[in-house]
Amino acid sequence: MKCNFDEIIDRKGTNAMNTDGFRDYIFHAPPTMKFPFEDDEFIRMWVADMEFATPPEIIEAIKKRLDRRIFGYTKVFDPEYYEAFSGWTKSHYDWTFEKEHLVTSPGIIPALYELVDYICKPDEKVLILTPSYAFFKYAADYNKMELVTSNLIVNDGYYTIDFDDLENKSKDEKVSLCIFCNPHNPSGRVWTQEELKKLGDICLKNNLWIISDEIHCDLLRNNQKHTPLAKLYPESDHIITCMAPSKTFNMAGLMFSNVIIPNEKLRTVWLDRHYGFENPLSITAAQAAYTYGDEWLSQLKNYLDDNFLFTKNYLEKYLPKAIFRISEATYLAWVNINAYLKNEENLPLFFANKAGVLLEGGNMFVANSDGYIRLNLACPRSVLEEGLKRICKVLVSNAQ
Repeated sequence: MKCNFDEIIDRKGTNAMNTDGFRDYIFHAPPTMKFPFEDDEFIRMWVADMEFATPPEIIEAIKKRLDRRIFGYTKVFDPEYYEAFSGWTKSHYDWTFEKEHLVTSPGIIPALYELVDYICKPDEKVLILTPSYAFFKYAADYNKMELVTSNLIVNDGYYTIDFDDLENKSKDEKVSLCIFCNPHNPSGRVWTQEELKKLGDICLKNNLWIISDEIHCDLLRNNQKHTPLAKLYPESDHIITCMAPSKTFNMAGLMFSNVIIPNEKLRTVWLDRHYGFENPLSITAAQAAYTYGDEWLSQLKNYLDDNFLFTKNYLEKYLPKAIFRISEATYLAWVNINAYLKNEENLPLFFANKAGVLLEGGNMFVANSDGYIRLNLACPRSVLEEGLKRICKVLVSNAQ
């Protein structure tokens, strides 16, 4: 089946964060907040879900489950779920894990909040690499842990790890956990095996636990290959791997994620304290994704590759001073616009008011991110073109 990623789907009135919740999430404002644009006029390039329909195989599986007519308390009992998910990691990443190591969570964010609590003592610290997905910081803040940041090095839009700085900060005896993004959000870096091994060696040598958030691992450019961090350390039980079908198959609202905890003591704490029931439709959807999702994902990746190339060509033509490099993973473009808008403190508000574009600014990514915008390219090409047109027009006009 040929997937139609050019289709524009109306999401209004579905309680979608993208359409109905942006005022609260981006601007921390009530529904009465006014803009020079009507809601229907906005180009939405912000929250990290896609404007594409969830694969038909997943929708069909949900319909079949609906026909069973009862939706009582549910957990993952059927071994076929493990077989589907581990089969996916084996075929895509040549990596598997023991069945008893797998637990599930309503999302990776809730899992982070719990795991920080279960791993860290009250006076310990959490280490992250910045720029960073903000919820890494929030998980530390929520548990009243001190946050330690190590800035990534950026050279012409390409990010690398400052291993000297990482090692110095890992040596702090109070740093007990590193929350690591693999592939990286927001830059889209796919870390090489050499980089992963170096990071893992530093952390494990200094007795740090590692939570490896690998939610974007399926969303690679076609010339890239993902390596699960835990694959490089089969003898270590101090690496927790988080994966999910949510980003890959546009089903974040079903709230279902995989957490692989090889350490028996930590896993026992999780099982004792975690509320372990799951949405029955979410289990069905995730199993269908891992069983039947390959062809749809292949077509999606081709479309996203083209969207990234389109963005690169468009920015080079109309915004030549911007610094942009095609992301190796994710569907998110990370663009440095300092040459055009150096002193604007609230980039999301600026673009909402001046361009009618909803996006996320660098201030949402903890540190080492001023003057950047993150654009969601998982949208029909016509929407992408209009969004880029508006962004370029207002920036060029502002710079004159």
